[in-house]
Amino acid sequence: MNSALIPNLDLRQENVALPLRIDNPNTSAVPGRHTHSLVILDNRELDRQCLAQCMAAQKADLQILAFGSIEEWKHKRDEYPPLSAILLNVGGKKIDEPAVSEQIRKLSSEFASTPLIVLADSDDFGQIVRALEYGAKGFIPASVSVNVCMELIALSVAGGIFVPASALFAMRHLLDSSNSTARPLSGIFTDRQVEVVEALRRGKANKIIAYELNLRESTVKVHVRNIMKKVKATNRTEVVFKLNDLFLSGSSAASSLC
Repeated sequence: MNSALIPNLDLRQENVALPLRIDNPNTSAVPGRHTHSLVILDNRELDRQCLAQCMAAQKADLQILAFGSIEEWKHKRDEYPPLSAILLNVGGKKIDEPAVSEQIRKLSSEFASTPLIVLADSDDFGQIVRALEYGAKGFIPASVSVNVCMELIALSVAGGIFVPASALFAMRHLLDSSNSTARPLSGIFTDRQVEVVEALRRGKANKIIAYELNLRESTVKVHVRNIMKKVKATNRTEVVFKLNDLFLSGSSAASSLC
């Protein structure tokens, strides 16, 4: 074995601990150089360790921390720099699975001033909408590179919201038809419900809809339930897709729902 490789190997081993706390192996160790930290949450130990090591190599000024749960981080939070962002890696799980949706809601509520970003294997439009609706500030598909992932996290920290381009393409035909909203809907919904429908099609959360339409959030929820009944949908995501079909097919589809 080439003896020149041994120091680098030892350095990497020193950077690995449980819970994982990783410094950038490409930089010299300078006490206190990390001003903020990024917490990766993933109950799969190998996955979170590998991801943390890759990220640490890209971001010298950000301490990368990897934990199986937020509770593990809380026990040691005083040992680390201020929290800059939380990256929740759900892997192949669905966003609307009860355990996942509850975790996103809880984290986004408890850490309201810290962006929660979801990392997932899928870039399904419905899953993205769900994640944002539950409080996530970004949705990153696992198909991007580590470098791009770090840039997108930086965007969320700066106050931006990122969604994959595939989601924008999925909504393009919906936005293109926005000027004709009233025509296919006028025979099904009230004027106020039409406004709520348009907001739903744009992926807006109930709080945003309530603010923009000057309504109580509870009133918006009632409108959403009535809309779901009229289009025979069982959840919010299905509403969007059924409305999409309604807009594409025009008045004939509208009459079939009456």
